[in-house]
Amino acid sequence: MSEDKWISVDKRNNRLVIRFWVNGLDKQFFLGTGLTDTPRNRELVRIKRDMIATDITLERFDATLTSYRFQPTRNSIIHPRSAASYSHELGDLWQRFTEFKKSLLEPTTIATRYQSTARYINKLPTQSLSRAPEIRDWLLKNTTHGMAWELLVGFSECCNWAINSGLITQNPFEKLKIKKPKRTSQDEDFRAYTLEQRDVIIKAFEQHRVHAHYANLVKFLFWTGARLGEAFALTWGDVQQNSTRIVINKSCNFLDYKKGTKNGKRRIFPTVEGSRLQQMLIAMRPAPGTYNPSELIFRSKEGKRVNSDIMQNFWNGVSSRSGDRKYFYPGVVRELESLGQLHYLKPYSTRHTFATWAIANGHTPDRVALWIGDEVSTVLKHYCHPNVVDSECPDF
Repeated sequence: MSEDKWISVDKRNNRLVIRFWVNGLDKQFFLGTGLTDTPRNRELVRIKRDMIATDITLERFDATLTSYRFQPTRNSIIHPRSAASYSHELGDLWQRFTEFKKSLLEPTTIATRYQSTARYINKLPTQSLSRAPEIRDWLLKNTTHGMAWELLVGFSECCNWAINSGLITQNPFEKLKIKKPKRTSQDEDFRAYTLEQRDVIIKAFEQHRVHAHYANLVKFLFWTGARLGEAFALTWGDVQQNSTRIVINKSCNFLDYKKGTKNGKRRIFPTVEGSRLQQMLIAMRPAPGTYNPSELIFRSKEGKRVNSDIMQNFWNGVSSRSGDRKYFYPGVVRELESLGQLHYLKPYSTRHTFATWAIANGHTPDRVALWIGDEVSTVLKHYCHPNVVDSECPDF
């Protein structure tokens, strides 16, 4: 609904009112604000309007309007009732919470979840705990439902810790719950590209005006089924001189933290003599005088360690903001989707594509499980797609 249909001035008392309809209900709702028509009060009413609209969208609308009543002061300006009870802002509490968690969690978890959440906090229009509803509504409008749910759960957990630590006395996010998003189906999570689509993606990377640097990384992921972090951590010491054996025994994602593979198992990926993968690695291999076994095989264009954020940028795209305008620069696969050449799947689809087509080409589940470092039961459950196995299979 447009703003004019929601907010108007009651001619009887010259006060702002909110009028709106809700689908499925046969009456118009009316909410008096008691506020005079000033720019400041208009902004306060818009916040309330957004809160109502959000509750309607999330199917938790209070038809009695009790949850949305205004309680204006004598000067018709609403002040947060609990502002004085908070001596810390959200960013400060989250930083302290993160420091506490560092002694309990792996560095990669701190980097992926806690530091990425800190970046979201820095984007918020306010970090005041007394304005928690505004934070919730901003997240719902500016992020996905799933991300908003995850962040609000994290903020509530942080505030409960702060209460137990004697930093604050109440949790402003405790009652700001939103419905947990439904998990996507397993079929969607483990979808794979066809081999033709795989090769279209590889060719697009090879020829891309901006992201051609990452073509070899994308090929490696498609041709080995390695996890993203395993490819990011791969060094030349892990590759046999003739590039027919690749040792996969570590993983690295954010920052410079290394750890073992996801299931803790060391494995060797066998590369066929004369294969495209072997030829690519031989062509990439440093000259004898510059060879360093600890040197990373894949780096960013700036020479940095590749991580999921970087891959998300060249695969999906990157957003930026200039003033009130938001821009999106699509990555290679998102560009291909916009051209109608294929549907978009996440970077992890490289692993699913390899495993699915290895099975479709007659390789046994136990062998595929050995190659990708997974359990046979997982391979049987997720990579034996009838629609793939029954189709015509080109040269693998």
